[in-house]
Amino acid sequence: MDIHALKAFIAVAEFKSFSIAAEHMHLTQPAISKRIKGLEEQLNSPLFDRHNRSLSLTNTGLSLLPKAKEIVQLVSDTQLSMRNMNHQVEGKLKLGTSHHIGLHRLPPYLKSFVNRFPLAELNLSFMGSESAYQAIAQRQVELALTTLETSHNNTTLPEGIISEVLWQDKMVFVCAKQHPLNALAKIELEDLSGYPAILPEENTFTFKLLDTQFKQRNLALSTPMPTNYLETIKMLVSVGLGWSLLPESMLDNLEEAGLMSFEVDHIQLSRPLGLLYLQDRTLSNAAKAFINLIKT
Repeated sequence: MDIHALKAFIAVAEFKSFSIAAEHMHLTQPAISKRIKGLEEQLNSPLFDRHNRSLSLTNTGLSLLPKAKEIVQLVSDTQLSMRNMNHQVEGKLKLGTSHHIGLHRLPPYLKSFVNRFPLAELNLSFMGSESAYQAIAQRQVELALTTLETSHNNTTLPEGIISEVLWQDKMVFVCAKQHPLNALAKIELEDLSGYPAILPEENTFTFKLLDTQFKQRNLALSTPMPTNYLETIKMLVSVGLGWSLLPESMLDNLEEAGLMSFEVDHIQLSRPLGLLYLQDRTLSNAAKAFINLIKT
C-alpha cells in the first residue's frame, strides 16, 4: 500500500474535497484522483461516496482512515528516528505559541536557537491555548508554548499530551487613571461587578480564572467586548472602557500607558505558562534542542 496514496486519502477525507486536498499537498487534482483510484482498486471497494458537490466516506473509507493515519505516523516517526541518529540539529521545527508568550517570553530563546542551530528552520504559528492543544494532538505543530490548562478548570485535557510548566505569570488588576475605580480607597470584588470588564473570551484560562472568583461570591461578570489579544485589551482599558486582569510582565510602563494597578480583596492570581508536546510522537533533534534551551 503506497504511503503517498494514503496521505492523499487522509487529505481528501479531512478536507472533504479533492481540489482543496490537491492544493494542500501541492499536487494537481488529477494526481490526487489517481492515487485514490489506485487505493480503491487495491481494496476492491470505493472509499468515497460522491454527491453533487460533497464527499462522504464509505464504510470501507471509515475503516481505513484511522489505520491510514497510524501507518503514515509510524512511517514519519521511523524516518525521523533514523535522521535523529546523526545527532545533527537540522530540519524544520513547527512551533505554536500564544501572542503574549511570543512577544514577552520567547524572543531571547528564539535568538539563541537561531544563532546556535543555523541548520534548523523555525516555523512559528500564533494561536490561542485551546488551538495549541488541538494543534499538538493533530500533529500540526511539534511543540507549543501556551497557557496550560489545569485540572481545577473542569476541563477535559486531550489524551497523550505532555505539559510542563515553565513560568508562573502573575496577573494584575488594571484600569485607566480616570476610571471611577481609581477614586475608591479600597476595592472589593463587588465593586468590579458594577463596571464592564475587558477580558479574553470565555474559553480562555484567564477568563475562567477570574470567572471562578466571581461565581464563588455569586457576582455578575460583565464582558461586553471580549478579545484574546492582550495588547488590544491593554489599549481598551487605557482609554477607560473597562477594567481588566493582565500579566504583570506586560505592564512595565503603567504611567506612560495611562493605567493604574490595584489590589482586590487581597486576591492573588497567576496562570501557568509552559510547554506542550505529544507523548507518543518521536521528537526531532531540533525539538529536543529547543526544549533543552528553554528549560535551562
